[in-house]
Amino acid sequence: MAKKKKEAEVIISAPITEQPICQTLETNYMPYAMSVIISRAIPEIDGLKPAHRKLLYTMYKMGLLGGKLTKSANVVGQTMKLNPHGDAAIYETMVRLTRGNEALLHPLVESQGNFGKQYSRDMAYAAARYTEVRLEPICNEFFSDINKNTVQFVDNYDGELKEPVLLPVAFPNILVNPNQGIAVGMASNICSFNLKEVCDATIAIMKNKDADIMDIMPAPDFSMGAQLLYSREQMAEIYKTGRGSFKLRAVYNYDAKNNCIDIIQIPYSTTSEAIIGKIMELIKANKLKEISDARDETGLNGFKITIDLKRGTDPDALMLKLFRLTPLEDSYSCNFNVLIKNSPRVLGVNEILTEWINFRMDCIKNGLKYDIDKKSEKLHLLTGLKKILLDIDKAISIIRHTEKEEDVIPNIMLSFGLDKVQAEYVAEIKLRNLNKEYILNRTAEIEKLIEEIDNLTDILGSDSKVKKLIEKQLIAIKNKYGKDRLTTLVSDEEIEVYDENKYIEDYPLTIFTTREGYIKKVSATSLRFTTNDHKLKEDDEVIQQIETTNISELLFFSDKSTVYKMKTHELNDTKVSAIGEYLPSILGLETGEKIIYTVVTKDFSGNMLFGFENGKMAKVPLSAYETKSNRKKLISAYSDKAKVCDIKWLDCDKNIVTIADNNKAVCVDTEKIPLKTTKSSQGVQVMKLTRKGAKMIKVVLAEESNIENLKKYTTKNIPAAGSFLTKDEVSSKQVSLFE
Repeated sequence: MAKKKKEAEVIISAPITEQPICQTLETNYMPYAMSVIISRAIPEIDGLKPAHRKLLYTMYKMGLLGGKLTKSANVVGQTMKLNPHGDAAIYETMVRLTRGNEALLHPLVESQGNFGKQYSRDMAYAAARYTEVRLEPICNEFFSDINKNTVQFVDNYDGELKEPVLLPVAFPNILVNPNQGIAVGMASNICSFNLKEVCDATIAIMKNKDADIMDIMPAPDFSMGAQLLYSREQMAEIYKTGRGSFKLRAVYNYDAKNNCIDIIQIPYSTTSEAIIGKIMELIKANKLKEISDARDETGLNGFKITIDLKRGTDPDALMLKLFRLTPLEDSYSCNFNVLIKNSPRVLGVNEILTEWINFRMDCIKNGLKYDIDKKSEKLHLLTGLKKILLDIDKAISIIRHTEKEEDVIPNIMLSFGLDKVQAEYVAEIKLRNLNKEYILNRTAEIEKLIEEIDNLTDILGSDSKVKKLIEKQLIAIKNKYGKDRLTTLVSDEEIEVYDENKYIEDYPLTIFTTREGYIKKVSATSLRFTTNDHKLKEDDEVIQQIETTNISELLFFSDKSTVYKMKTHELNDTKVSAIGEYLPSILGLETGEKIIYTVVTKDFSGNMLFGFENGKMAKVPLSAYETKSNRKKLISAYSDKAKVCDIKWLDCDKNIVTIADNNKAVCVDTEKIPLKTTKSSQGVQVMKLTRKGAKMIKVVLAEESNIENLKKYTTKNIPAAGSFLTKDEVSSKQVSLFE
């Protein structure tokens, strides 16, 4: 026990070594960050991440290129020899590459079984033991000539196997299939382009590195199809910088017989669950009254979301509304971040194609060198064989009369002037082949080999001829695997934008708000024929009554210096006999927060007047609360340095009366209060509060004050202390001043 106590004391008293934070980051964090960037998240010029490359190469070595289907679990297990990650991560990587998942324009893995869907968030793929896979035919273009040292090979993680650093892919796969990755401090998001267009654009770049390829390859193409809202200027910026975004729109059909809309293509960046979830959310919020139901009807005939419409609904108008409110129209952000020689670089499309051309030229040249070396070796052997043609009997005699086996090769070398490699080749010829016909047939290849070597050497020494070879391969690939575009281009100038007011029924109505936070929207027709009194909660009362129309906007000012905004048409119509809707619920107020004033406007004209207990007043244009986006909440709507005592909306400058808690009053023209563009301004001192602890408690319009002798309280200059009110000076109709 004493020994343990002593050890504990030693640990506690151990000195703490200080280390500079920069040094700690460099030694501990940077290796991890670089590993994620270089070895995991960012794709390289062959269009693959390391996990993809290890998986595909494993399948190639398993004979699954043109072979029979095998269990996915078998592939996952074999891949773990190259990829030290768990089986779940490897299988998930495979799923995205399959034809069944529909994530890629040109799938790399042929699949059988359930592999989920790109457009579904919740459709789970089956376990690896239930599914089967093999490589798609297009993978022939990934592994062509890989055994000719076209790319570099390195040891795997345990040094037992070799794996390629890159695959010698024969077309710009980096742009043909989409790729997304999140590294440390950077990310990559590369969209897919049509294979035919990419091949043609690559050929154009090879002929002129500054070629404008937008006429050949105008925009991306996605496996989900959809419509791309096309702006040439916007797309040109993406092509140039590798960064930017564009919008994709769903494609739909209207089924008049069943009065429903069938969504058959959606943006690549969303899912059917996200779309249906948002639609149902809007239905519950009473913002989509035209829809009775929405469901996923995807089946054997392909993708489909069905939206059931209520009678009399205009489907095209509804779709414009859905495009604005749901992911049926979604943005795709581009970030063409690619690893070039282990260095992450954000490149434009022309630069990516140029880098791929350089990479592919290196692959071709390495393959040519390999072929030249192999043919030169064969030529060397046949040249030696030709020398024994002059005297076959002599060669046989040398072998026959040589006493020791180890002397056969030196004797042949000495007698015919051959080197060791040639002599070994001659000595290994079978006895049955030691005839003149065999030797003549073999040596006849010499001239053909010399011609082939000269031809290959000529191509190797000419970049233009190497590019011609690449062009020939690209044309063949385009003709063999090319498909028509799935994503259609629609000019953004032709797109109809949803105009909310155009489809809203407009009619006169009255807004009523109560002290307890209830609001009623009552149409003029309903109000005209009603004989009932307002139904209110006990001790509640109507504090504002505003006449307007259904096309207007509501601004609710709370006691927390916040403004909540909503469209008038979003409120449900009600009757005077109803209690109304509870504002804290529909606006999402914080606990204890109350609405103290409501403004209804169509054009945000006029000014807001804020009176504070410290006697200051601020005048702010209502237009300061107008926003381009449909924001629902604005913080710091007015100053919170002093408690607000009253808020008024003024269509023009008017005389107002300010009243303190000691019944002193000041009448002033709001023209004397300067207009402030800053919403949170405290404004200017209007009322002098001479008594310690006094407060300004009320602001009323002079015309509504019922003060008979306003001149007594009117001041030309502010601030002013004002005069005391008496009941004799106030009309009997006015009771609020003396509450």
